[in-house]
Amino acid sequence: MKNLSIVVILIFAIITVSCNSEKSKTNKKTDQVVSPSDTLTKHLKPFNPELPTIGLLMFNGVLQGEVIATSDVFGKVDKEGKQLFNVVTIAETAKPITTEEGMHFVPDYTFDNCPKLTALFVPSAYDMYTQVHNDKIVDFIKTKNQETQYTVSNCAGANLIGKSGIADGHKIVTWIGGGEQLQKDYPNLKVQNDSLVTFIKDGKFLSSNGNLASYISALELLEIMTNIEHRKFVESYLYLDQLKNWEK
Repeated sequence: MKNLSIVVILIFAIITVSCNSEKSKTNKKTDQVVSPSDTLTKHLKPFNPELPTIGLLMFNGVLQGEVIATSDVFGKVDKEGKQLFNVVTIAETAKPITTEEGMHFVPDYTFDNCPKLTALFVPSAYDMYTQVHNDKIVDFIKTKNQETQYTVSNCAGANLIGKSGIADGHKIVTWIGGGEQLQKDYPNLKVQNDSLVTFIKDGKFLSSNGNLASYISALELLEIMTNIEHRKFVESYLYLDQLKNWEK
């Protein structure tokens, strides 16, 4: 009986040590998971209601470069590291949208809770039929145009501007090869020759051919809203000179 008691005690001791060892390993792994190094927060730019707000409209099938170009330009701080703008994305719902290129973008706001905008950028998709026939998108553009100081379209985003009627009587340009059809669809627009005109401003309305030319519309508006010095600073930040001077 005495030997049996000793065996039981030894077994209990082995089990206890083993459990404590596993618990120690588990705690160590947990500590590693819940205590990652955080390098993101210092780069976040909080929404400041005192700053001008740049709104980037998004929808499924959007050409992501036309969203990125504007955020790339207006998201830069000045030489002193000061934030100059709020840059926000807006979509019909809070669900992630899927770009033409297959990336998933999560909007900051929806049509229902979008803050007051200083400028609204309207991008494009390869097939604008769905967007042009979406009354919620068209009505959002109409409503926001009543408060914006500037409304910008890139590429086939001009179709949404035309559908909304907000720029009737104003000059506008669209993607290269799309001007003739745009003029037929929206005869009240003054559609420019897209093979000759890359960017144009008429009153509060700005437009470009889109794609990389979306950087032009963003930079032109940036200069209007700040000054030529800040534009040059942002251009240097983007290495645009290297791009312009690059040869294969």
